[in-house]
This record gives sequence, C-alpha cells and structure tokens, in this order.
Amino acid sequence: MQTALLIKHALLLLVLLNPFLLAIYLLNLVRDLDRRTFTRVVGTGALIAAGVFFPFAWLGDTIFTNVLQARFAAFLVFGGIVFLIIGIRFVFDGPQPIETLRGAPAQLAAAVAMPFMVGPGTVNAAVLAGSRMELFSACVAILAALGCTVVILVALKLLHDWGSRRHESLVERYVAITGRISALIVGTLAVEMIFQGLEQWLASNRVIGG
Repeated sequence: MQTALLIKHALLLLVLLNPFLLAIYLLNLVRDLDRRTFTRVVGTGALIAAGVFFPFAWLGDTIFTNVLQARFAAFLVFGGIVFLIIGIRFVFDGPQPIETLRGAPAQLAAAVAMPFMVGPGTVNAAVLAGSRMELFSACVAILAALGCTVVILVALKLLHDWGSRRHESLVERYVAITGRISALIVGTLAVEMIFQGLEQWLASNRVIGG
C-alpha cells in the first residue's frame, strides 16, 4: 500500500514539474550551456527544490495557517490562476523560452528551482504526499520525481544538441508542438487546483457556519 502511494505521489509531482515544458522554459540554457554545466545547474536546482518541498511535506498547510496567516485554499486558487494564464498564453502564442536567465551556475540553479520547479502545484503535491504517507516515504517520492525530472531534462538537452546540428527545423517544430500539448495539461491542472481551493474554502466555511 505504501509503495503504491509512493509511486502515485511521485508520478503526480513529476507531472506537475513537467520536464518537457520546463525544458522549453529553459531553452536558452539548453542552447547555451554545455552538457556538464547544464546537468550541474538543473541537479543543484532540484536539490534546492527538495529543500523547499521537505518542510511542506513535514508540516503541511500549517506553514500557511500559522506562519503566513493565510488559508492554503487561497494559495491553491491564486496558483491555479497563475498557471491558467501561463497555459492560455502558451496555447495561443506558442512556447517562448525565458531569455533573462543569465549568470553563474549557482545563480542559475536558484533561478531554475524557483519559480520553475517550486510552484503552487508542486508545493501542493508535497503537502498531499506528507499528509498521506510517512515522512520518509514522502521524501523518497519527492526525490524520485525530482531525479526523474533531472534525467529527462538532461536527455532532452542531449537530443536537442544532436538534433539541432542535423534537423534544426524538426527541433523547432517539436518545441512548438510539445509546448502547446504541455500547455493543455498545465491549463487542466490549473483549473483542478482552483476547484480544490474553492472546495477547501467552502468546506471551511461550512465548518465555521455549523
């Protein structure tokens, strides 16, 4: 049972991390960095993200209610709206890389972690994992999802380097198609996040009213 939950939550976090869309966000790094530097940047970014996810898996939405003095439902609704806007923009305008990512590898790693890996959806996934499993299992699920994300990103980097030398037009077409398909998934998950936030808000109001 615990293994099935671990796999389920690792896959959920992996889907929310969406390494295929993440590769498009970081397309300028894919183009400009060599394989070793790129691997170091995304690997360090994943470790930074894990350092953020672990406390949320441990403490859950207590961080919001006791520290930030805000409802977790509000975080879900706002995050869902942000992701929905991103998804709509990508569907109609096509994927565009984030061209402002520049600097030393350490600075790039922090920029990759936040906000690209750490966001409302992934934080919510960490909270859910911690609430439904033992802390150790939740941390393993988080590390597994982040590890798979790094592996896929490096594989996409290698494919891009190989393909851009031989079939540049095909690579550009792949980026456009993948970006729009990923945008549909992001938009769907964004709407689901908004629904979850509204459901939590309505449930809390019923409890207070009752």
